[in-house]
Amino acid sequence: MILSPFEWSIAKRYMLPGRSEAVIALVAGISITVVMLSVAMLVIVMSVMNGFRAELLDRITGLNGHAVVQGYGQRIENWEELLEDIRNTPGVVRASPLIEQPLLGTYNGRAEGIFVRGNTPEDIQRMEENVLVGDLATLQPDLRNVAIGSRLQQNLGIRLGDTLTIVNPQGRPTPFGTVPRQVGYTVTAVFEVGLYDFDERFVVMPIPSAQTLLMTGDSIGMIEVKTEDPDRVAEILAPIAEQLSGRAVLTDWQQMNASLFEALQVERVAMAFALGIIVLVAAFNILSSLVMLVRSKTRDIAIMRTMGATRRSLLKIFVTTGSIVGVIGTAAGVSLGLLVLFFRQGIITFLSRAFGIELWDPSIRFLTELPSKTDPFEVLAIAGMAMGLSFLATLYPSYRAANTDPVEVLRYE
Repeated sequence: MILSPFEWSIAKRYMLPGRSEAVIALVAGISITVVMLSVAMLVIVMSVMNGFRAELLDRITGLNGHAVVQGYGQRIENWEELLEDIRNTPGVVRASPLIEQPLLGTYNGRAEGIFVRGNTPEDIQRMEENVLVGDLATLQPDLRNVAIGSRLQQNLGIRLGDTLTIVNPQGRPTPFGTVPRQVGYTVTAVFEVGLYDFDERFVVMPIPSAQTLLMTGDSIGMIEVKTEDPDRVAEILAPIAEQLSGRAVLTDWQQMNASLFEALQVERVAMAFALGIIVLVAAFNILSSLVMLVRSKTRDIAIMRTMGATRRSLLKIFVTTGSIVGVIGTAAGVSLGLLVLFFRQGIITFLSRAFGIELWDPSIRFLTELPSKTDPFEVLAIAGMAMGLSFLATLYPSYRAANTDPVEVLRYE
């Protein structure tokens, strides 16, 4: 829609009403503000929901892979051949043996439920970027050293060099009954993966140390698998699933966390719908402001018609006036949304201190920080929706303006 110089000059004049039309200017300003806030909220919420899902998936699969092959009774005998078959499966990036067992950890009279995790040297080394203090190189099979999560360290009040006692209830039988096995391990590293439950429970050690503690011999508990595409994990591992029948169970990340990710998806759709309604309300504000503008400019419209202005010209003038309100509000909303996302953690910290409450409790929200992942195509879709609704809101008042009868208007002037 190309405007002539005459049409553009009139549209610009109507976008800045005079003092006598302060109410129209106020309504137009409110329309821009509502569009801006609704677009900003949509960008923020959708980016946070995307970031939450991506970050949660990354943290979960970072420790457990995209799938795990778990033996019956928490044991897989003669696992080396099975591990080789999995590694040779097309689409599999990495497969590693793993031991994971819930036990009890004690220190200085305090006790916490823990997950003992036996990893290969390669998997332990991959955690290097998550280490807060200490050195993972000290975790050797011939040494009783362990790495623990940062939250577990805080809960137990334990420090580097202290001894963490791990209690295995499946101890050795004696004439007086089964005596729980208690083994002391030196804490030589503290890590933080960013998932509250993991940081609160996990104790990492080499696989041989875990086998000795749990008295499982050469067997392992599971094999963790990472594929080239987490969304196609079931398809990629389908051949392996058939081989495991009666021997072990294959569970992918979607099955392990189905309820959590389904809840996230439902919440994402619900929030998008609710905030989309706000954008619709903003479009109605634009409609009301244009209706008021048309009513106040009826005489001007009639004069322009008598001077030769066509209905098409008037339609273009008022469509342009309303659409620019939507464009300004949308651009401001996208900018505001991206700005808030950039400073999101600082804003949360400031509000938490200002109001004296914990706005982001990692024990409830799984992650230690508010995540964000902005999808450019999603932002474009939000902007397109806002501008599209704004455009539609201009059609009715513009049509009314274009069909003004100058004879009827000027008859009583």
